[in-house]
Amino acid sequence: MTSASVVARIDELRVAEIADPAELDALWAQLTPVRAEALLGRWKGGDFATGHPLRALLVLSGWCGKHFDALDDAKPLMCQAADGSLFSNVDLANGGEASLWNVEFRGEVTAALVYDTVPVVDHFKRVDEETLLGVTSGKGTLPIVHNGHPYYFWLERQP
Repeated sequence: MTSASVVARIDELRVAEIADPAELDALWAQLTPVRAEALLGRWKGGDFATGHPLRALLVLSGWCGKHFDALDDAKPLMCQAADGSLFSNVDLANGGEASLWNVEFRGEVTAALVYDTVPVVDHFKRVDEETLLGVTSGKGTLPIVHNGHPYYFWLERQP
């Protein structure tokens, strides 16, 4: 697949009624790693309809993206309140937030969001200049792996 067709396929899967996590695994492998420093800023987020149980939890919480104010000041669970205001949902992350690191994942060093208080890491690769593909790894009580596949999500840079 060419890089243009990978981007087009990810765009299609973002709005698809069903997304195959095995296909997302394959698309991930074709994307370019990104450095943690390149992620600073505010990002709108969403996920793919893979059937992963984290989707329901994040929808109920009002998750809408991530804010990376500095490498050591990352807010992974930005949620929207009923009044439309945004807040960092530290309760959902067991009282913490996160930091950005460059971490090896699946044989490549790429940007990663390491949560403060839960054994969870979000890894990122560049889809295009304004879009990232994210995959969550970790362990513990959260359902990180479902039917043999991790949770996939996307981020889109905000002004």
